[in-house]
Amino acid sequence: MKILHVETGRHFLGGPQQVIYLINALRERGHDNILVCLPNSGIDRVARQAGIRVQNIFCAGDLDLLFVYRLSQFLKEQIPDVVHCHSRRGADLLGGLAASYAKISAVVSRRVDNTEMHLLAALRYKPFKKIIAISEAIASVLQENHVESERIAIIRSAVDEAVCESKLDYESFRNEFNIDEGMIAIAVAGQLIPRKGHRYLLQAVAAMKDRNPNFRVVIFGDGYLNNRLRAQAASLELGVAVRFAGYRDDLDDFIGCFDLFVHPALAEGLGVATLKASAAGVPVVGFDVGGTSEAVDNGKTGILVTPESVSELQAAIEALIDNEQLRREFSEAGKVRMKNKFSIAIMAEKYLELYKSL
Repeated sequence: MKILHVETGRHFLGGPQQVIYLINALRERGHDNILVCLPNSGIDRVARQAGIRVQNIFCAGDLDLLFVYRLSQFLKEQIPDVVHCHSRRGADLLGGLAASYAKISAVVSRRVDNTEMHLLAALRYKPFKKIIAISEAIASVLQENHVESERIAIIRSAVDEAVCESKLDYESFRNEFNIDEGMIAIAVAGQLIPRKGHRYLLQAVAAMKDRNPNFRVVIFGDGYLNNRLRAQAASLELGVAVRFAGYRDDLDDFIGCFDLFVHPALAEGLGVATLKASAAGVPVVGFDVGGTSEAVDNGKTGILVTPESVSELQAAIEALIDNEQLRREFSEAGKVRMKNKFSIAIMAEKYLELYKSL
């Protein structure tokens, strides 16, 4: 089978990484893949390093009709069995139109859980045979937008089991992030934007630091709230309790060195960062919202609390800081759950089944 993938994102974040996981797994099963992406984008670099066949086609956004023409011409040359559009910016609406013009069956992945106008949703998804939701929460949003249930398929994102194998020893890890021996190391990873809820975490840390000084929080990620969140941390006098570490493309190499992962997102398609934490044996604390509720098995691999509740978030974090045995139980359960339900092999087989059904 020949699958052409379209990913027009500029940065190599969670979505593009899923595309690489899928293409590599499909290649291992003997299927041909072509990736259409922006020149000099994050996924362009990673795909070429992995030996994936890449075709660069520039896309200026959702109104770039020249992208439709260029992509449709390339599709007519290649004649893939299926076109799989992976991203929102340009790839979904325009990618679907290009596939329609080339008379090739197309599917699209939906990774976000925000709502949109019914008319816009109808237009966006009309060209596609199937719309793939990466969580039950996203499937519900699609149904609310009047997308027919029979056109929706749920295939959850996957996590690489190699995340469990930390490439950084504990001593080097603690030295790099200035975490003393015996201190609880807490990781937070996500864009510094409002819906990721960092402000609630900082408030919880402020309430904890005097009573429980034996921890350090390291926040990974960039975003337009960077300065505002740093100012909030300063105003709360968090000092060395919180460190902003910026975006790290090697986080997978040492995520397993942390004792706890906190994900205070207020909305989440699924939360690949939480999947990676669990795969690495790190218990998760987060708000009980959207896809996070599916990524974390509450009470077994982590603790989920009422959204926006600083007191509950604080209590959940403190409960795991104080209970090493509970952390160990959540750690083992998380690794088993990721292997059994969120493996790349399972995801790839479900996509193959979907492609063949078309």
